[in-house]
Amino acid sequence: MVPTGYNAALVALSVAIAVLASYTALDLGGRMRGTGSRARWAWLIGAALAMGGGIWSMHFVGMLAFEMGFPAAYDLGSTLLSLLIAIGVTGAALAWLGRGEAGRWDVLVAGPVMGIGVAAMHYTGMAAMRMPGNLAYSPPIVALSVGIAVVAATVALCLTFRPTGVWQRFVAALVMGLAVAGMHYTGMAAATITAGEAGIHSAHLAATSVDQQNLALSVAGVTFVILFLAMLASAFDQQRIQGELRASEERFRAAVQAVRGVLWTNDPQGRMTGEQPGWAALTGQTRAEYEGFGWADAVHPDDRQPSVEAWNATVAARSTFVHEHRVRARDGLWRHFSIRAVPVLDAQGAIREWVGVHTDITEQREAEAELRESNEEIQRYAYIVSHDLRAPLVNVMGFTSELEAVREELSTLLRDHPQGKRIDDDIGESLSFIQAAIIKMERLIAAILKLSREGRRRFNPEPLAMTVLVRGIADALRHQADRQGATVTVADALPEIVADRLAVEQVFGNLIDNALKYLDPSRPGRIEISAKPAAGNRIRFAVSDNGRGIAARDHGRIFELFRRSGTQDQPGEGIGLASVKALVRALGGRIEVSSQPGKGTTFVVTLPREPVTGRSEAATSNSPETMSLAAE
Repeated sequence: MVPTGYNAALVALSVAIAVLASYTALDLGGRMRGTGSRARWAWLIGAALAMGGGIWSMHFVGMLAFEMGFPAAYDLGSTLLSLLIAIGVTGAALAWLGRGEAGRWDVLVAGPVMGIGVAAMHYTGMAAMRMPGNLAYSPPIVALSVGIAVVAATVALCLTFRPTGVWQRFVAALVMGLAVAGMHYTGMAAATITAGEAGIHSAHLAATSVDQQNLALSVAGVTFVILFLAMLASAFDQQRIQGELRASEERFRAAVQAVRGVLWTNDPQGRMTGEQPGWAALTGQTRAEYEGFGWADAVHPDDRQPSVEAWNATVAARSTFVHEHRVRARDGLWRHFSIRAVPVLDAQGAIREWVGVHTDITEQREAEAELRESNEEIQRYAYIVSHDLRAPLVNVMGFTSELEAVREELSTLLRDHPQGKRIDDDIGESLSFIQAAIIKMERLIAAILKLSREGRRRFNPEPLAMTVLVRGIADALRHQADRQGATVTVADALPEIVADRLAVEQVFGNLIDNALKYLDPSRPGRIEISAKPAAGNRIRFAVSDNGRGIAARDHGRIFELFRRSGTQDQPGEGIGLASVKALVRALGGRIEVSSQPGKGTTFVVTLPREPVTGRSEAATSNSPETMSLAAE
């Protein structure tokens, strides 16, 4: 047996190398998260070199610190092999955990592999020793050293892929470095050296001691340089990250300013803490005034309690806070704000803070109030006008009744007149047109009155025989068609649909009337109404004419309210087609136009056979559907 010992200075140096290598590897390995594939490979190689090279360097310096009393040499091939084992196994373990699909339990695979590899590096390095003596190992202590290596490697990998701060990383590196050094010296304790020849044991040669110390210092120096370069690269990368964070913060602040927002932060419990320059600039409150729940003092008294209750409920639910309230601004005026705040979570999923934005919506709310007031005025006016329209309509109905009586008398007087029957038929047809117009006017007035009371137009779907309905509209416009020498043809057996009668009459009445207005007087006019089934249980109704046509640039404009296209030689305000489009959409359909100047126009109205769910009511009173009532 050869008495042995350790050089305390070299032991301390080996432990320092292990700690520094662990810190560098933790830092480089942590940078693998959230990077591209190329950068991930660069940080992986750096972490493998730092960890594997540092462990090997600690092992080699620890070997040199072992004083055996006689000189020892090292086989170059075996020594390099031990270095490659350390770097390769470390890199493989880090790569396994760096996969995108890797989970927390993968460390139980990578840790033992890395620990066994470190142990293999240690004992390969021991086998590289060339000395005039024999090595023997104690199996229990060898097993203990392997166990320490596995545990140390597993802990190291857990820490490598866990987000940590600088001080946390330093403590982890200290623990891991001591664990790696403990594994090494436990493995050394497992070795027993027996001198090969009698008398070989002598005082430790001074020259040999100096050579070993110089070699250890050289290895340590090279290792420190490598680790320093790795940490320098890490520092440069940290500067880059800090620059990106500063740029991101500046963009965020600029975005908040662009939406006229006030940025603020609260602690996890929802209390305002620290400097809040945006809130202070808005409300004029000092830090002492707004801290905690003092910010609520700047909220309107009517909105204060609901705001606090809603905020507390959101904090408890850890959800997004969306709210509105009035805030007293620095100038003493109350302004409306929309609030949105989200929780910021740490790595463990706990709320670190709340970040919120107050967005000034005062002008929007004032505009909405003015719009509501305007709508109410329009409703009142519509009620008055519709009410006043009933008086002349009643007079027309009275005169119609009188004309019916006159017609009966004329019918008696002209019974024997050659033209008597024709005159009677003409008068009867005219009276029927007047009565149809009166019925339509009554429906429109009733709809306006109902709209002015309820603030919205309600549809009442009913089965409609479209052939009869459209022919009735065409008959009502027969005199206008006759004056222009035009014919209106309605296809037989148009499909039936279920929809609001008045709305459908308005749609096809406007389309046929519009077609009659813009026929070409140089040739006989022709208007055709047809239909065919469409996908989704719908019907495509087509209203075609051979009139002037519409230029392609005006196809979109004709559906805009108060916008007209082409030659303005016909009466109108640009309301009819806008009304048609709004009504068709309210009924759950769509309208399309195809037209060429000089060849004619076709409007295609696609309507569902049955009412679409949620379309039984038109939108609010300021919608185009409501305006369509005034188009008639």
